[in-house]
Amino acid sequence: MRLWSTSVDPFWSTGKVNVTPAVWLITIAVTIAFFVYEFFAHVRKPHEPSIGESARWSAFYIGLALLFGVGIGMVSGWGFGGEYFAGYLTEKALSIDNLFVFLIVMSGFAVPKAYQQKVLMIGIIIALVLRGIFIAVGATLIDNFSWIFYIFGALLLVLAYRQAFSSHESDPANGRAVRLARRILPITDDYHRDRIAVRIDGKRFFTPMLLVIIAIGVIDLVFAVDSIPAIYGLTEEAYIVFTANAFALMGLRQLFFLIGGLLERLVYLAQGLAVILAFIGVKLVLHAMHVNELPFINAGEPMLWAPEIPIWFSLAFIGATIAAATVASLAKTRGQGHAGPPTAEDEREIADATTDR
Repeated sequence: MRLWSTSVDPFWSTGKVNVTPAVWLITIAVTIAFFVYEFFAHVRKPHEPSIGESARWSAFYIGLALLFGVGIGMVSGWGFGGEYFAGYLTEKALSIDNLFVFLIVMSGFAVPKAYQQKVLMIGIIIALVLRGIFIAVGATLIDNFSWIFYIFGALLLVLAYRQAFSSHESDPANGRAVRLARRILPITDDYHRDRIAVRIDGKRFFTPMLLVIIAIGVIDLVFAVDSIPAIYGLTEEAYIVFTANAFALMGLRQLFFLIGGLLERLVYLAQGLAVILAFIGVKLVLHAMHVNELPFINAGEPMLWAPEIPIWFSLAFIGATIAAATVASLAKTRGQGHAGPPTAEDEREIADATTDR
């Protein structure tokens, strides 16, 4: 059996999915309702979630995401179902990588555990909004410019290289945006519960919580640049892109408290994501060749001989890569796990571990 071909398998054929405005409105409304419920039921009252609470809600959201994917497959065909699952797996892996950096930020700012839920919720909402904007922009570009696939593919190959080899700022809590905010705004030295601003002697001050949110927002922007071109390499359907992202972000807060110290044990996650991004980058370039309209490439004619990687192979490759990176990471760090998020003593070790990410 060939891994890819230029012919179309009817069982996996995707075509175009017809999503009405009503379905879009219902989907967005339900997504917002879930996050509103999360805030009032779990985040509004500061507390550190128990392992049991985190496990139950993590299982609920993952199960809901899987059921939604099965529903897409049954209603619209398993081509779309496969695209959703491949996108969900990719976005979930990127979101866990995002969580790792959130962990570094909260350690750097010494955010009390009882207030970490609020920070995570704000970070997840910012991520959803930014990704929603990028999804709309990406869909418009794809509908009007077929050559954008060349750009997306090249971008993902660059991001894959940076993910695997380049050194990133090891202390996001001391990034440029945070340093600028410290210079411009009056910031208190201590937290005042989970408040962002307080009045002291009649003067308004901002708390370190604002700096945490700024750092989280910058991180979300960077990860949105990674994630949206990646998932558009797996599906051109904006609805699938949005729902895969939404489900990947749902339950992320609970997952943070559930896996806790396992996050820093995933030492090969960055390399695994680099392989996935590079794979999708190549897939996008091949697709761009297949729909080519650029006059200076092949005289503006599509290169129909270019192979197109089918979604079933993409799904299998992404799943196998994530599994391999996880197993290899846990094997390498066996006996080095922590019971929960890192203490102050762990902070230097975690920052050093992310220097190469």
